[in-house]
This record gives sequence, structure tokens and C-alpha cells, in this order.
Amino acid sequence: MLLSFVELFYLLGILMAVGLLLGILERYSNRYLIRTFGPRGILVTAWIGTPIHEIGHLVQCFIWGHRVTKVKLLQLNSPNGVLGYVEHTYNRHSIYQQVGNFFIGLGPIFSGIGSLILSMYFLVPQSYIAFIDQIQHHITVDEFDLSVLKIVAEAVIVIFKSLFTIENLINPLFWIFLIIAISISSHIALSKADIQGSAKGLLMIFAVLVLFNILAGLFQMDSYRLVVNIAKYNVYMLAFSSITLFFSLITLVLSFLFYKIKYYF
Repeated sequence: MLLSFVELFYLLGILMAVGLLLGILERYSNRYLIRTFGPRGILVTAWIGTPIHEIGHLVQCFIWGHRVTKVKLLQLNSPNGVLGYVEHTYNRHSIYQQVGNFFIGLGPIFSGIGSLILSMYFLVPQSYIAFIDQIQHHITVDEFDLSVLKIVAEAVIVIFKSLFTIENLINPLFWIFLIIAISISSHIALSKADIQGSAKGLLMIFAVLVLFNILAGLFQMDSYRLVVNIAKYNVYMLAFSSITLFFSLITLVLSFLFYKIKYYF
């Protein structure tokens, strides 16, 4: 049980930590926006951010074989404040589909990261090239330790320096990208329903790991080493997640500044 828990942390710890950080940043950003512009203040970014969020759920539903029953990519006049949703059903006797609940719940993180990278590629290609070059030349999957955090921090600095240049400030495409990036990062965090759905899948993943470790023990396999080697993908997961965290932080700073400006003036 303990070994399975440690392996679960290696496999999914980074992903869950990113989701937690995004949730904290979005919560404070929305709080300042609502205090500044009222309850409808967050709707400004919902036009882009909410559909990207829901598409993340939708794509994962297809990947994990869930039956989608109803989709609303954006609804601005919902009486309960829900901006969008994806309703789905699954076979409760299927281990594969039950595991899928975890990834369906975290789907917005994947779609958010993917959309940000794609937007960077088309709108500010020089920043995209600088970021990818930083990853290719400085990040390896040989080791996953604290030194990776330093490398990821350096990648964020590269993004910042390549984005906020004089050339970009007078380039309309940069401002379009900035609007898209802020909109996506403002709605990438997981809702309460997302977290509840992911928790169901997480329990099944843990159960699968326990079974795997029992079988590995019977056949005298080193399951821990195998899982650690697989978990090295977290290096790239953390690197690409840094883009989303970077713009979520920018969103928080801007919303705080708007709040302070209103407070003083």
C-alpha cells in the first residue's frame, strides 16, 4: 500500500500540484475581478477561456470511452453561474473508463497548456522557438530532482524576456496572444465537480497500482524502478505547465492592480 502511494505520487504528483496551484491563482484573480467589476467581471475572459476548458473535458471523454450526453461550451446567462459543462456517462464495470475519470476531470489543464503553446506558435513564434530551444538544450529525462525546478524557472525567464520586447509591444499579434493567454489561464482551474470526478479516477488508479505491485512481487519484478522511469515524463509536464502558471500569475497581478486602482480612485 505504501509503495503504491509513493508510485502514485511519482506518476501524478506534478499534475495534481499544477492543478492545485492553478486553482489558487484563479480563485484570487476572480476575487479581485469580482470586487472590481462585479459578478460579471469574469465574463470578459469567459468567451475564450470557458470553451477551451470544456473542450479539455470533451476530448478526454472521447479518449477514455465515455458517452457524452450533453455539452455546453459557453453559457453566459446561467442562473447558477455555471459557464459551461460536459455531461457524460461510463461503464462502472470498466477499469479503463473508471481510470479515465481522473484525466477527464483534469482535461482543462491539458487543453489549456496545448492552446497556449499553439497560440504562441502562431502568434509569437520567436517566443515559442526560444522556449522550445530552452527545453531541448537544458532539460533531460535522465534525472528528476530539485535541479529541474531551476531549469524550469530559467525557461519561464526565457519566455518573459522573449515576450515583453519593444518589437512585440508594437506588434498587434502579441496583444492578441496576450488576450488569449490571459483568457485561457483565467478559466483553466478545476471546478468542484471536476475535482470530485478526478477523485473517483484517482482511487481506481491507486487500486490498479496496488494490484500491479502484488503481481510484481509474485513475479519478483522491481515495480518501483519501472514506475520511476515512466514518471520521468514529469520533467516535460512541469516545463510546459510553467507557461500556464506564468500567465495565471500575470492574470492575478493584473486583477490585483485593477482592484487597487478602483480602491484608490
